[in-house]
Parts: sequence; C-alpha cells; structure tokens
Amino acid sequence: MARDKLFFAKAGTLNRHNVPAAALIAQSVWTSLLCLSGTYGQLLNYVIFAALIFYALTTVGLFRLRKLLPDAERPYRVVGYPVLPALYIILASAIAVILLIADQTRTQALFGLAIVLLGVPVYFIWRKVESAPAR
Repeated sequence: MARDKLFFAKAGTLNRHNVPAAALIAQSVWTSLLCLSGTYGQLLNYVIFAALIFYALTTVGLFRLRKLLPDAERPYRVVGYPVLPALYIILASAIAVILLIADQTRTQALFGLAIVLLGVPVYFIWRKVESAPAR
C-alpha cells in the first residue's frame, strides 16, 4: 500500500535487515489496542464479519473476471467452478447476515462494518492529498 501511495511512505521502507520495521511497529500498536478493547470473542466477531464480506466479494470477482476476460490465461483451475464458488458466496453471506442480526454478535459486527466503512472516506481523502500538487 505504501508503494502504491495509499499508506504512509515510511511503512513501505525496509530497514537494513530488509524488514518493514515501521509497518510492523504500527501493526503491533494497532493489534495491542484491539486486544485491550474487548474479549477474544468480540475481536473474532469484528474480524470474521469484515473478512467474510471481503472473501465473498473476492469470489464474486472471480465470476466477474471470467465474464469480462473469457479468453484470459488460467494458470490454475477453480475446483468445482461455478458451483462451489457460488455456494461459498451464499454461505459466507449467510454467516455474515447471521452475525449481523444475532443479538449476541450484532454490536461487534456493526463495529467491524464501521471500521471497514471508515476506510472509504480515508481512501478518498488520501488519494486527494496524494494527487494534489506539491507546494
């Protein structure tokens, strides 16, 4: 992300050991804050809900790319295509909906969704700042 100018440039630099130390430190601080914010179950609900959305969308992308680029080289085959990927989309979406409507997990799912949606305006602001002429 840093190389694509979608994150702080410092996060993309490697130290003398070829390790992105600044990025690892930032990630460890964020992880520590999340660990202090709730129980393991709550954190799992945040992450699983958001991850399921992206996993399902990634699988939808498989169908979209196959439709847009039918003659593209396929270096690997998708097992059970189109049935298994379609089933995966349905089941992942169903679990995400269950997490969203169940009383025990709704709050964490909504917080997870809010964190993901917070990234949308941040992305556009970041892009605008990066594309602005240097002063």
